Amino acid sequence: MNEHKNTILAIVLSLIVVVGWEYFFATPEIENQAQQHQEQTIQHQPGQPATPANPGTPATPLAGAGPTSGAPSAIRPTAPSVPSERPEQLTRKAAIAASPRVAIDTPRLSGSINLHGALIDDLSLKDYHVTIDPASPRVVLLSPVGAPHPFYAEFGWVGASGAKENLPGQDTAWTQVGTGALSVGHPVTLRYDNGQGLIFTRTISVDDLYMFHITESVQNKSSNPVTLYSYGLVSRHGTPKAKGYSFYLHEGPVGYIGKDGLQEPTYKKVVDAKASSSSVCTAQHYCWNATNAWLGFTNEYWAAALVPNTDANLTARFSVDTPDGQEPIYQSDYLQRDPQTVAPGTTAMVSSRLFAGAKEVSVVGINFPFGPGGYNQSLQLNHFDLLIDWGWIYFISKPMFLALDFFFHLVGNFGLAILIVTVLIKLVFFPLANKSYTSMAKMKAVQPQMAMIKERYADDRVKQQQAMMELYKKEQINPVSGCLPMIIQIPVFFALYDVLYTTIEMRHAPFYGWIHDLSAPDPTNIFTLFGLVSWHPEAILGAYIGGFLHIGAWAVVMGITMWVQMKLNPAPPDPTQQMIFNWMPLIFTFMLAHFPAGLVIYWAWNNTLSVIQQSVIMHRNGIKVQLWDNLKTTFIRAKPKLPAE
Repeated sequence: MNEHKNTILAIVLSLIVVVGWEYFFATPEIENQAQQHQEQTIQHQPGQPATPANPGTPATPLAGAGPTSGAPSAIRPTAPSVPSERPEQLTRKAAIAASPRVAIDTPRLSGSINLHGALIDDLSLKDYHVTIDPASPRVVLLSPVGAPHPFYAEFGWVGASGAKENLPGQDTAWTQVGTGALSVGHPVTLRYDNGQGLIFTRTISVDDLYMFHITESVQNKSSNPVTLYSYGLVSRHGTPKAKGYSFYLHEGPVGYIGKDGLQEPTYKKVVDAKASSSSVCTAQHYCWNATNAWLGFTNEYWAAALVPNTDANLTARFSVDTPDGQEPIYQSDYLQRDPQTVAPGTTAMVSSRLFAGAKEVSVVGINFPFGPGGYNQSLQLNHFDLLIDWGWIYFISKPMFLALDFFFHLVGNFGLAILIVTVLIKLVFFPLANKSYTSMAKMKAVQPQMAMIKERYADDRVKQQQAMMELYKKEQINPVSGCLPMIIQIPVFFALYDVLYTTIEMRHAPFYGWIHDLSAPDPTNIFTLFGLVSWHPEAILGAYIGGFLHIGAWAVVMGITMWVQMKLNPAPPDPTQQMIFNWMPLIFTFMLAHFPAGLVIYWAWNNTLSVIQQSVIMHRNGIKVQLWDNLKTTFIRAKPKLPAE
């Protein structure tokens, strides 16, 4: 009976993984890869028309969100009006050329600052390309209004309610003080005179990674005091397409808002919150009054986030505006609740920061012993490491990444690092696995006695069960121990899955041979004879069926190692069990073929180590290793014995 329980448990675990993967990951990922390929081709090919996108007003702020009775009721009071007709869509290159700019050139970044509004709206990442081909276009992070998918950052001032000062906005023409591009050690200073006695100066500097530092000053040459509030915002036009694995990886608005903690609403939830908003600034409407906060937008590997000073008293907010007939405009913004009162003849100054770049663990930081502190530690930020989504098993994913990263820096290859870490995991769980395999070996040794019990009590299941339990107790056998190796492997498997998909360090990380990206599925396919035949199952049978038939070489290796591991044990006497165990390696081969190649390599290597470990333990317990006999019976059927004459 316990054997059947073990079998059922193994089947249930397998089906949960198979069905869950197919529903939540495999099918959306297949469709997403095709969509991404199409979008990248359209976006980066010169001369190709782009998907329509239009400038529009930012989100209308919640009434009553201002800090005091005299505070502003809007974060963007000088927003451009929404045109009644869609304007002509420009290419990204044309949109950038349409306004005067100051270049950005650092070891990691290239782009420009728009002098119309002093927007940081043009940014590309020098170290990252769209595909594994180093000649492919660089990854574009920020884009200006008028280009496809506008995404930009803005900083500025708003006045108290009823104030009539002419404050700089998105259409303000700034002038550069001095010359030269923004680079490391060479800040850029912009100036604007409003003609009413207020002179605005904005100094932008950048480090050698991805953090911009913005210092704003207001000089009052008029005869009247002026009260101003500083703000910062990141605006994103259009709803990005989900990558197909949003079930566990967050993409969208993100922030750590003081004592309210981590906030990760989806784009849809922000839209729903607007539809049900009231005049109160509450967390239910994605609006908070807080200190020590940061917020912005995150993608799979990239992010743009506002990083105000940790002691700043803010109204922080996620919001959306939905102009009629146009794409939604999402916004992450903050308004400093403490006003700056600039007396005549004096100057007021505030500062803030903007992170815009790749979510590298060493740069962002990781809150774990012996992990790199990054910006999270050096700037004393509030859990800035959570800009990276480590998943619900972060307590395993984080040490998993640190171990892989450590060995990567020793051996220079993440694939080899996976093999080394797999061995270490085997050593850590050796006592538990050793106990499990020892119990399995003892169970094999008493199979003749078990067969006799089944025959003796064939018509009495209760007595059969009692006799079995007495036998297990006498021989010190744990009948459920055989499931432990699989159960142990599941959280480790998903932790490695998280690391492969969420950390940019694993993106485009090569192994050897045909594996050029451990975070992507094996590109080979057994149904095309690994490239010898030119037909594509996806094109003929559709994305779902054809994608399901994509079985790479490493998936075949994994299936063989799993089959060998199962053949290490004698064939179960029950025909149903035999069928299940015979088909399970094939099922896992089809399933894991859609996983990242790094996971398939891990599973194949883990199976190989398990075969070696189990063989040694069986031999040590005096149990015959029946691997070759079982393999032989798979291909050579035993001849039936003739009845004695």
